[in-house]
Amino acid sequence: MEDVEQGIRAIVAEVSGADEQEITMETKFAEDLEVDSIKAIEITVAIEKKFKVSVRDEDVPNIMTMRQAVDLVTKLVGQAKA
Repeated sequence: MEDVEQGIRAIVAEVSGADEQEITMETKFAEDLEVDSIKAIEITVAIEKKFKVSVRDEDVPNIMTMRQAVDLVTKLVGQAKA
């Protein structure tokens, strides 16, 4: 399976309009990329489709950085395989 970090970075870059090379694990979606709630939902839906996972609605507001997104998706992918 494609590397989770790279997959999420590509999605975030596409939705936010940022350059993939500028997005690091420390990138804050709202502060650094001006991702609003609509774009956050777009990112979430794209992640769910790409990785075939389901992100709970209550988890969405807690995904504020690249690292948090990667950690959550890695955990969900692991649960899906179990």
